[in-house]
Amino acid sequence: MGSYRMCLIFKRKFRVTEPGPVDDVRDVFERYAEGQAHMSPEQLRKLTADERREDLGSSLEDAERLVDEVLRRKHHIAKFTRRNLTLEDFNYLLFSTELNPPIGDKEFVYLGDLFSKGSGVFSVVVLTNWLDRFCQVHQNMDAPLSHYFIFTGHNSYLTGNQLSSKCSGLPIADALRRGVRVVELDLWPRGKDDVCVKHGGTLTKAVKLGKCLESIKANAFTTSKYPVIITLEDHLTPKLQSKVAKMITQTFGEMLYYHDSESCKEFPSPEELKGKILISTKPPKEYLEANDAKDGEKGKDSDEDVWGKEPEELVSTQSELDKVSNSINYINQDDEERGSRDFDTSCSLQAPEYKRLIAIHAGKPKGGLKMALKVDPDKIRRLSLSEQLLEKAVASHGADVIRFTQKNFLRIYPKGTRFNSSNYKPQIGWMSGAQMIAFNMQGYGRALWLMQGMFRANGGCGYVKKPDFLMNVGPNGQVFDPNENSSPKKTLKVKVLMGDGWHLDFKKTHFDRYSPPDFYVRVGIAGAPADKAMEKTEVKYNTWTPIWNEEFTFQLTVPELALLRVEVHEYDNNEKDDFGGQTCLPVSELRQGIRAVPLYNRKGVKYSSTRLLMRFEFV
Repeated sequence: MGSYRMCLIFKRKFRVTEPGPVDDVRDVFERYAEGQAHMSPEQLRKLTADERREDLGSSLEDAERLVDEVLRRKHHIAKFTRRNLTLEDFNYLLFSTELNPPIGDKEFVYLGDLFSKGSGVFSVVVLTNWLDRFCQVHQNMDAPLSHYFIFTGHNSYLTGNQLSSKCSGLPIADALRRGVRVVELDLWPRGKDDVCVKHGGTLTKAVKLGKCLESIKANAFTTSKYPVIITLEDHLTPKLQSKVAKMITQTFGEMLYYHDSESCKEFPSPEELKGKILISTKPPKEYLEANDAKDGEKGKDSDEDVWGKEPEELVSTQSELDKVSNSINYINQDDEERGSRDFDTSCSLQAPEYKRLIAIHAGKPKGGLKMALKVDPDKIRRLSLSEQLLEKAVASHGADVIRFTQKNFLRIYPKGTRFNSSNYKPQIGWMSGAQMIAFNMQGYGRALWLMQGMFRANGGCGYVKKPDFLMNVGPNGQVFDPNENSSPKKTLKVKVLMGDGWHLDFKKTHFDRYSPPDFYVRVGIAGAPADKAMEKTEVKYNTWTPIWNEEFTFQLTVPELALLRVEVHEYDNNEKDDFGGQTCLPVSELRQGIRAVPLYNRKGVKYSSTRLLMRFEFV
């Protein structure tokens, strides 16, 4: 029971009711229980077979274990006088984010809660087998590394904004534990004989390089065994490069992967590189960074509210692109050629032990953007473009971008005006095959939620195989055109049934001082331009356990790259809506049927109890 003070004197009381089964749950139960009050393990097995719920098991033994687990959890008993499910037990099963998640990401499974000591219900062996079957990396991991999208961080050492926050090894550790596989370090001299990590030209407080390296070593493979790439922005003399090479070698030892990418036609696969650390860097080009800093002073980062901007608002304005166009022309005529000379000179001055560490070489060749995207059949390299330059490249050289990313690595980084560590629209890069969409993981908002959603795919290992259409080449050399209109390949039906758990994760007056919350759900698609959509349910007033029962239909032209967006808003008539949770899920991995969908806070941390009950169907 919750009470809310009115007019400083009176109190209104509202009961937090236990949510009962919605009609969709009742219908499924009655159909498979065949009119009886209980559902047997055999009837549950038939349900899982009919609805293709392989994640719940396919054998009678699996069904029996699942029934036992539901009874143990719901009734807190280790020995059972019955081995079947009532309607309430069945509702508990479907509304459990651990037992009935929407996708097979290990993030959704709380391991310590899947078995009971001495109960004989989910032994450690059974638990391990269950995870291996239903929460595993399931994509082909034997293709070259460039055939994958890779979870990538930007300025990974920053704890906050880009101008004055502290540098630390803690955000690196946090990012790696969340599945990030590419970490960026900016290396600067600290006096004559030492090296630190900081964001150059700002007031950020530096951290010792050794602390960052130790943080990477300790956390690199706690979440995923697939390779970690360290991209270095190098501002060092050959003497300090030699020191860094010694530090990296001593820290990582046999974990380091050495590779002559300057004479390589194909890069090894993630499977071959399991447990390895790869170094990727380019020679310093301080003059380009100075130009970026000057551009950055002219803009303003306005992505400051809890929600962040809508994906379509995250692209550059035409005036911004015009400035980028001028920058391209300037680089083509002058700086790019000077950059190439710097590249050649600094390579010859590079400490040989430092150069030997570089597994993925980075740098820009002569001739501007067109030449930068040219594919060398005998070399593999990494090219870095700002988010604005990517938009320009896609518009003017779209086919060249895709051909480049079929073999080489393309890294995209945020524009210089994102002072508060906001992010940009990742779909532009993914639709063009860019492997490394570098994001500020310490930020928040809708752009970061999309990134987190993308890499919930493939068991959350940090590597997602690119769709075949991004790797295919036609008989006349034609490649995928993201701007080409195509007919829908799939139709996704999403039904928002109900929600629960807010009263356990939030204070009773968090949303409204005088009454229970007024929730509604926004649900939609982020992906190809033709697939973009956003719908919303009605507002359900004065309830902690809202029931909506509203269905939405989405036509998908590129389902392989589509993400399902879900946001819960608490309606406020006078102010901006309050945040009630969010999630983003890869459509390609959605499990059909009624599913329990856990919600996350604005940083992407899962709430303990807050969740939605939703139904997914592909037609």
